[in-house]
Amino acid sequence: MDQAAAIVKQIADAIALYGEIWILIGLGIFYTVITRGVQFRLFRHMWQVVLSSRKDSRGGISSFQAFTISLAARVGVGNVFGVAAALIIGGPGAIFWMWIVALVGMATSFMESTLAQIFKVQNEDGTFRGGPAYYMWLGLHKRWFGSIFAVIAIITCGFVITSVQSNAIAGSIMATLGTTEAQQGTHSAIIAVILFVFAAPIILGGIRSVARVTEWMAPIMAVVYVIIAAIILVMNIGQIPAILALIVKSAFTGGALGGGVGGGIFAALINGVQRGLFSNEAGQGTAPNAAATATVSHPVRQGLIQSLGVFVDTIIVCSATAIIILSAPKEVLTGTDPSQAASLTTVAVASQLGDWSTYLMLLIISVLAFSSIIAAYVYSDVNMSFVTTKPWASWLVRMVSVASVVLGAVVSLPLVWNAVDIAMAVMTITNLIAITLLWKWAVGALKDYSASLRRDKEAVPVFVANNNSYLPAKLPTDVWSGEPGKALSTEG
Repeated sequence: MDQAAAIVKQIADAIALYGEIWILIGLGIFYTVITRGVQFRLFRHMWQVVLSSRKDSRGGISSFQAFTISLAARVGVGNVFGVAAALIIGGPGAIFWMWIVALVGMATSFMESTLAQIFKVQNEDGTFRGGPAYYMWLGLHKRWFGSIFAVIAIITCGFVITSVQSNAIAGSIMATLGTTEAQQGTHSAIIAVILFVFAAPIILGGIRSVARVTEWMAPIMAVVYVIIAAIILVMNIGQIPAILALIVKSAFTGGALGGGVGGGIFAALINGVQRGLFSNEAGQGTAPNAAATATVSHPVRQGLIQSLGVFVDTIIVCSATAIIILSAPKEVLTGTDPSQAASLTTVAVASQLGDWSTYLMLLIISVLAFSSIIAAYVYSDVNMSFVTTKPWASWLVRMVSVASVVLGAVVSLPLVWNAVDIAMAVMTITNLIAITLLWKWAVGALKDYSASLRRDKEAVPVFVANNNSYLPAKLPTDVWSGEPGKALSTEG
């Protein structure tokens, strides 16, 4: 098993190093150019949109709820463990490249989420579904392309991601409790039962149930985590200029964390880019599944909200982790290696706030991972509905997701941890091909939105696809026709 895991890891690293990273950065820059820097021009407007988007007037998922579902998936253990690993392997300079990836990734996220809204379809109950599989089908007229993506997403989100996140929760709990090897089996079984008790009612309750939970769970835990970082920042306010200077300098000169052996320039670039990409999910095609479920007046509004999610995830939450670690006493950082990534952030917090904070960090990590689990279920369910809309299919996804939560808590998953990198890389590249081929639709919608704002800055722009001169062709659905929509079957 260890040999298989090593082989899979080599494949995943090769895909990332020689393809995915450069494609994502290059296309992120391209999307930034063709949208005239939408993530910078409309940054203030993004906050206005997200803060005014909680009301849902048609019984579906509100734009704010869709934002929190995707935020729940983005803000997970990767923000804690991933940043620590990037610092250990790539040095402080890795954080700089995470920032760069996030800034261009905001444009990528805008593109994919706007497209998800444009090509979404309506369910019989008035809710919506959509995502990459749908804009591959309706935008590119290639249903087989969408089916390939959907199957990959179902497996990756419904099984692999849920297992990995529950495994992280179990590992964190046992590490905090000091579980011995002899106790591991018993403790992991107890944790699995507890996770089942919490996860089953939420996941089996469906997407609306998930929306109600993530609406408060993800933001609260993210805020608590940032507050901890802010407290540590105030305690070490004199170090902040030096920390920021170290991050920028190390990005171009190299430098290991705590005097370790890692931290070359190339290591900083690769690890910063990798961790940034898999933390904020920009371009992976996961967040658009949540974006499409939102009831909004204009596709661009959800695109802006999801773009802001990338900013919150990386620039705020990941930076919070970096500040916590880099402001810790030198002895905490000296001699660290990648195997200590899971505990480094917690140890860094405890070294400054006291041992009691170990349990608070356990709570934060557990809730963030749990919110990622239920958000991953949403993504797999949306993609299953593309393959078939039969009621049994949705229940199958729910049962598999719950089973994966239990399984992940009781087994060791080195192979799955590496396999998820490959699966996500395939998802990302497939999605980016579609986004690039459909860019005129997203840019056209943005032009329509901007024109509406110019006409009346106080009014909320309303999108109507019929006879819209900004769009490259006629939209093949009636969701945006200005008339009440009807459910569109994806079967046959």
